[in-house]
Amino acid sequence: MKVDWRASVSLVGRVTKYLAVALLVPIVTGLLYDPRTIVPFVVTALVAVGVGTVLERLDDDPDIGAREGFLMVAATWFAVSVVGALPYLLEHLAFQGGSLTYTTDTTLHHPENALFETMSGFTTTGATVMGDISFESHTRALMMWRQMTQWLGGMGIVVLAVAILPELSVGGAQLMDAEAPGPGIEKLTPRIAETARALWVAYAGITALEVLLLYGLHVAGTAPAMTAYNAIAHGFTTMSTGGFSPEARSIEAFSAAVQWLIIPFMVAAGTNFALFWHATKGNVDKLLKDAEFRAYAGVIGVLAAVAAAFIYLDPGLSGPATASTAPHYADKGVAAGPIAHTFPIFGDVEGALRQATFQVVSFVTTTGYATMDFNAWNGSARYVLVFAMFIGGSAGSTGGGIKIVRWLVILKSLRRELFTTVHPDAVRPVRLAGKPLDERAIRGIYGFTLLYFAIFFVATLVLVADAAVMAEPAPLSVIEAMTAVAATLGNIGPGLELIGPMGSYIDFTIEAKVFMVVLMWIGRLEIFPVLVLLTRGYWSS
Repeated sequence: MKVDWRASVSLVGRVTKYLAVALLVPIVTGLLYDPRTIVPFVVTALVAVGVGTVLERLDDDPDIGAREGFLMVAATWFAVSVVGALPYLLEHLAFQGGSLTYTTDTTLHHPENALFETMSGFTTTGATVMGDISFESHTRALMMWRQMTQWLGGMGIVVLAVAILPELSVGGAQLMDAEAPGPGIEKLTPRIAETARALWVAYAGITALEVLLLYGLHVAGTAPAMTAYNAIAHGFTTMSTGGFSPEARSIEAFSAAVQWLIIPFMVAAGTNFALFWHATKGNVDKLLKDAEFRAYAGVIGVLAAVAAAFIYLDPGLSGPATASTAPHYADKGVAAGPIAHTFPIFGDVEGALRQATFQVVSFVTTTGYATMDFNAWNGSARYVLVFAMFIGGSAGSTGGGIKIVRWLVILKSLRRELFTTVHPDAVRPVRLAGKPLDERAIRGIYGFTLLYFAIFFVATLVLVADAAVMAEPAPLSVIEAMTAVAATLGNIGPGLELIGPMGSYIDFTIEAKVFMVVLMWIGRLEIFPVLVLLTRGYWSS
């Protein structure tokens, strides 16, 4: 049978309609700080309800199969990103000519920039095109909406919809398989809607715990800048592995105590949430003995130790500043020309260990937070971070990237190939957690990884060619193009040099930004649910 696009679009409408509920968070924030700032969110909520209701009426009784699930999931993420971009545009219209001074940064008043920011939010990428991240340029309500988009996208918009909307429970398994990060999602309970609720309860509970602990540091006097607003804002974007921050300098704006506290929560966010569910049921051994979790913890430990050694022993970047690196030192009073930096962390064991561990965890889990401008690190330490960009979190986590479990299966299958080369008659299945893996699943993992790197290399060439033709950003080095693609396709956020943690994607051309919007979209949905829509076989009977 042909795909029933009306059923898919009808369900997209139902999810879009309920996006209005999420808009209550910035509306309440606006009422607390400045009631005049809620207008963009009230208008957006009305648009969400109106558009959602119209789309919902396309099919009164939608029946979802596997193919309809792919279309519904892909279209839902794009639809909520388009609707979610409206507050960025309406903020400018609401206060134009008024007495408020929230319009000094007009970056997000352009449609392509607003879509980039909101897609980066919902896909938990954390890349930004904001010209000025501050409460002087944007309302607190808008900045909280920016954080909220990442929290909604972390565990998954469709997973949330399956958890709370009874009409999605019938086709919930197909929808969650299409959206959930990783090769598959473990069914924790007999009903898929209950599984979705269990995942979201764990997600919300750990988020609340982090918020309380962060604010507790403020109350204790060890983190003066970690107000209740900042605690909630960073709780939203830590557990979603999103990385947005209302502070221009990200986590560098806070004390060492805050930085150490956020590290274990980033690690938790990159862990399979099903393991937390088992732990709450008394089965803690399942977490500690899980092969993927042990590999995940091991990779983080090794990379953090290597990076810490590099930045402890080497004084960092020195030499002539290039056009792409000079802007990163402007706020340090360093102009273009010879550079010789000595940062306090070099030679400091605690500082080197904290900075290295934080950045490695941030990159492996694809969170994208930063505690300093790592463009100033020596080359060896920076390339540890580049390596970390291609690892990813665990399956069933909120992390992006290729995922630890895929690398684990690839390594195990390669070891099997070496064994069967010597013993061609041997039958040796690839096992994970003691269970043999289906050969189709192994082929699927190889196919995904190959396609991921193919898209990565082609997209890098596209950005380099775009910069060469349009002369923006000029010059765009290969490492800048590579990390821009890795950061958007892997939903990481920052890259190196021009797009470092204290920079932004603002200087890219309109065409390049739209292209990276697509990369973020297909990266969050792990490529296949989007690309399958482009095949003839998907649409034919």
